[in-house]
Amino acid sequence: MIEQGQKLPDVTLTQLTNDGMQTLTNKDLFDGKKVVLFAVPGAFTPTCSNAHLPEFITLADKIKAKGVDAIYCVSVNDAFVMKAWGESQNAQEISLLADGDASFTKALGLDKNTAGFGGIRSSRYAMIVDSSLVTGLYVEQGKDFSVSRAENILANL
Repeated sequence: MIEQGQKLPDVTLTQLTNDGMQTLTNKDLFDGKKVVLFAVPGAFTPTCSNAHLPEFITLADKIKAKGVDAIYCVSVNDAFVMKAWGESQNAQEISLLADGDASFTKALGLDKNTAGFGGIRSSRYAMIVDSSLVTGLYVEQGKDFSVSRAENILANL
């Protein structure tokens, strides 16, 4: 599993925007930027839709006021699902990124097999990233939802 103080692996993510499908590299997403990145097991799932993403939406301005250039949400879903989820949640301040084949999640060592739920998914986590360097890492254990919450990330910026 990736650790605080390590650089993010160089793996691409996708995002569907009004301009079409974009393939984004680490350079595109992280170079010269301070970023909060959080991951959810699945778009449109209960905790992810009712708490995790909404908390980051609510606190986006406060998080960005602490010098954060961007907030990214990643899930092992396709870019079409991520776009629809973002629109349904009014997540204009959050970039929803798709890790459709779980390559980013696996490279981080934060993948888990949920079997019948959806196969390979991401663990729930949040991290603070400064120019691709992980400066804060908050990984949930089991089904917990505490350390990756927006309030905790805001307190640790």
